[in-house]
Amino acid sequence: MADRLMLASVFVSFVGVILFYVSYLIKNGRPHKPASITTKSTSISTECRSGDETDVIIVGAGVAGAALALTLAKDGRRVHVIERDLTEPDRIVGELLQPGGYLKLMELGLEDCVENIDAQRVFGYALFKDGKNTRLSYPLEKFHADVAGRSFHNGRFIQRMREKASSLPTIRLEQGTVVSLLEEEGTIKGALYKTKSGKEMKAYAPLTIVCDGCFSNLRRSLCNPQVDVPSCFVGLVLENCQLPYENHGHVVLADPSPILFYRISSTEIRCLVDVPGQKVPSISNGDLSKYLKNVVAPQIPEELKDGFIAAVEKGNIRTMPNRSMPAAPQPTPGALLMGDAFNMRHPLTGGGMTVALSDIVVLRDLLRPLRDLHDSYTLCKYLESFYTLRKPVASTINTLAGALYKVFCASPDKARQEMREACFDYLSLGGVFSNGPVALLSGLNPRPMSLVIHFFAVAVYGVGRLLLPFPSLKRMWIGARLISGASGIIFPIIKAEGVRQMFFPATVAAYYRAPPPQ
Repeated sequence: MADRLMLASVFVSFVGVILFYVSYLIKNGRPHKPASITTKSTSISTECRSGDETDVIIVGAGVAGAALALTLAKDGRRVHVIERDLTEPDRIVGELLQPGGYLKLMELGLEDCVENIDAQRVFGYALFKDGKNTRLSYPLEKFHADVAGRSFHNGRFIQRMREKASSLPTIRLEQGTVVSLLEEEGTIKGALYKTKSGKEMKAYAPLTIVCDGCFSNLRRSLCNPQVDVPSCFVGLVLENCQLPYENHGHVVLADPSPILFYRISSTEIRCLVDVPGQKVPSISNGDLSKYLKNVVAPQIPEELKDGFIAAVEKGNIRTMPNRSMPAAPQPTPGALLMGDAFNMRHPLTGGGMTVALSDIVVLRDLLRPLRDLHDSYTLCKYLESFYTLRKPVASTINTLAGALYKVFCASPDKARQEMREACFDYLSLGGVFSNGPVALLSGLNPRPMSLVIHFFAVAVYGVGRLLLPFPSLKRMWIGARLISGASGIIFPIIKAEGVRQMFFPATVAAYYRAPPPQ
């Protein structure tokens, strides 16, 4: 009898140990690769406070990084954000948020981040060319009264998001410089970074998202970057003067390339002068000031001329290269690229923040069903759908930016001159002729087919202007070259974006990828 009781107690103890172990696994999540997890957790405890405490590492706290951190934290993720410099940025771009981008900001619940920064509402554009001008309004009739574009100081907007992020207990916002990503057997495990004091640290998490901007030093390990620099912006701030059309962005179709004006506060107007090529005249020897006064100033509206010259003489002139880079991801387990580190377009149309916020909405919706991010290979396969689902919106805005910049630049070629003139006159017609293109520009209707239709409608309109009232062989030849030139502008951009993903995303297998079982 005693032997039976002894045997029963041993058996019950054994079953109890098994049940305890099973319950422990269920509570803490079953590791995908037990051996590597054990090793990793040991190194984490001695190297950094990430690992089990962190779900996602975000490199960079600009517009994309800060907005992404807030979005993921709202969904219950524990986020570690590493930003090189947490002081307020001072940039000359990223200052105009299109209405489509504002809608995405509202969808993310971050619309309060444009409050209390003296942001200005934007209701459309004004175009100027050879003494003529036309006003183009955003088609906002079907939207809430608060929906419009917003223009502001880029740094103020970013600091508002950072302040909001730092107030959340699930976000750890740290100043540091990420040196490299930590890779183990083809999987990104986290990031190696230096703290503000110079101490080298390692941070670990199942997913690392790189949002370190247009000058990213980490993108090469996660994509195949093909960066083009078609021009540079020269930035000035005009003070205490009035725009010809308040609450509108202003585009001057100047020679050799466009000039932009828009408010960034109630007392300041940003001017961006586009200079083709990768170099601008020297600031130090005064060549740039002479260029701005002698070449640019005579082409801008009279209402802005005195303020422009005063800003040049004040001397606070900034420059930056305008970069474009199609998204060319290399899916990597444990890591993802976003923002300007991943995809750039010419800033003429102000579409960068709209694309970034739209991407965040797509990624948020993909990650929401997932509680466990540790199965890196399965997660990587699933997130391939991100690259497909983002394409229609991102590629439309990217293609429009590249095509419109080329059309708006002056050219000695007669066919290109006719295309530029046709574009201005087509938009000046108003009604459906302006509403369609402006809906594309604003991000309110980013449909690839609509873009192609309107682009070639402009080209056909230009041919019609040439052939009426009486066609000639010379005009017919210019018309043929105009169509050919239009094709030469838009089709290479579409090819770089990906024809299938842009126009037929539903034919891509990743479009239908389901969340992995949890």
